[in-house]
Amino acid sequence: MNISLAIIEQAAQLWVSEWLSAFFNPQKRIFWGYLLSSLVIALLWLRLVQKISLRSSVKQIFDRQVWVSRSALADFKVMLINTILMLLVSPRLLAKATVAYLVFDSMHLLFDGRPYLETVLPQWTIAFSFTLFLFLLDDFARYWLHRWLHKVPILWSFHKVHHSATVLNPFTVFRTHPVEAVLFSIRSALVQGLATALFFFFFGNQVTLMMVLGASIFTFTFNLLGSNLRHSPVSIRYWKPLECILMSPAQHHIHHSTAKEHIDKNFGVALSVWDWIFGSLSLSKAEEHLSFGLNGEQSRDQHSLKGLYLAPFHQAWGVFLRFFSRLPFSIYPKHSA
Repeated sequence: MNISLAIIEQAAQLWVSEWLSAFFNPQKRIFWGYLLSSLVIALLWLRLVQKISLRSSVKQIFDRQVWVSRSALADFKVMLINTILMLLVSPRLLAKATVAYLVFDSMHLLFDGRPYLETVLPQWTIAFSFTLFLFLLDDFARYWLHRWLHKVPILWSFHKVHHSATVLNPFTVFRTHPVEAVLFSIRSALVQGLATALFFFFFGNQVTLMMVLGASIFTFTFNLLGSNLRHSPVSIRYWKPLECILMSPAQHHIHHSTAKEHIDKNFGVALSVWDWIFGSLSLSKAEEHLSFGLNGEQSRDQHSLKGLYLAPFHQAWGVFLRFFSRLPFSIYPKHSA
């Protein structure tokens, strides 16, 4: 009995530590520095661009209808529960070191040894190139996985958990089904493992990341310049040509919009250039009032734990059965009379 209590106590301490550490880890989206910079940017936008008084600006940012709504409370619950689930699951998922080793070993066999290019270029150019390549490849992979989550019906069954949010706040980014979290974890391992193996194969020990406070310089910059405003009550637009390259908060609001013209638009995370290239880009408009949620798919339990965790499995099973019902043959064995 004492052993069981000790295990539970250790697990609880690990969970609290993991959850609280996110606010002090620059590699996490909700690092306090990023939250603070987003707050400052939001205030400047509302005061200087929207010409709203300071009092009204603060009221809009901390609107009670957003922060204490059923939707927001569901965001917080999912974040807390998923922290526990991923602590249990993450050690059993594909690791980037495994991917890097397999790719590196395969390239050795393919090219019959390494080319040793580390003496050709200065170390800073190798570090910058690796950091930029990893950022671009990671964002490109996020774009396509995100697009598939919308386009593939069985994947949409799980991704719609995120889109069931009817208001947006910085913690909405964590409103994801564990199945989606696992898919993004595998994607991350594949991308980071591939990029690491490629650069180590060509440049050896000269490969390093250019970092600020332990985070990639590009990830740090993206988060510092208001990544948390993509899920927030403040819709900040960019200069239209810039919105063809970088994803503005207003463009991500469009992605969450229930309007028909906004469906399956703006899948990009940091960069919108992928949407521009592959035809899913939608630019923001001034004074555009949007509603969020699942257009025509809302349910009474969409903010409940049952609706957030169990309903997607039921919906995915329905998609699976409908798919096989359209096949010209049966997957079930015939029984003789």
